[in-house]
Amino acid sequence: MDTPHLAEVTDDNLGDACRLTVAPHQRDYVAPVAESLAQAYVQPGVAWPRLVYAGDQLVGFVMGAFDPTCPIDYFQHGIWRLNIAAEHQGKGYGRFAVESVLAEARRRGAQAATVLWKPGEHSPEPFYLKLGFHPTGQVHEGEVVGRRQLWT
Repeated sequence: MDTPHLAEVTDDNLGDACRLTVAPHQRDYVAPVAESLAQAYVQPGVAWPRLVYAGDQLVGFVMGAFDPTCPIDYFQHGIWRLNIAAEHQGKGYGRFAVESVLAEARRRGAQAATVLWKPGEHSPEPFYLKLGFHPTGQVHEGEVVGRRQLWT
């Protein structure tokens, strides 16, 4: 595995970002990158979109959400989107992306971070549980709310 790193979305990498696709069986569980970037455009003070590279190869996209004044606590700090290209899954890039968002949440003073996932046969739930997220018992529009403490 090449050492992964994050990069901002720019004019130079936008097209590649929008062409990034997850495995076909995952498409019902995560929005396409282009939709995420549109959401980031209309919520620039909240969205934190980043591309995940391994060396110079684009392998994924992650978007954090940071809105500490949001009245819905599970939307204050967390992972809004995670797309790892189908051919690059299982190589640690998803874990790197999640940990990068959590590091940014810590930098911003968050005590915990959240992620929401849709339950189902190909749900990312096992992935998030393995990374230390725990279901809160809350459900938002059919998605399970998971939380992970950031400080011990």
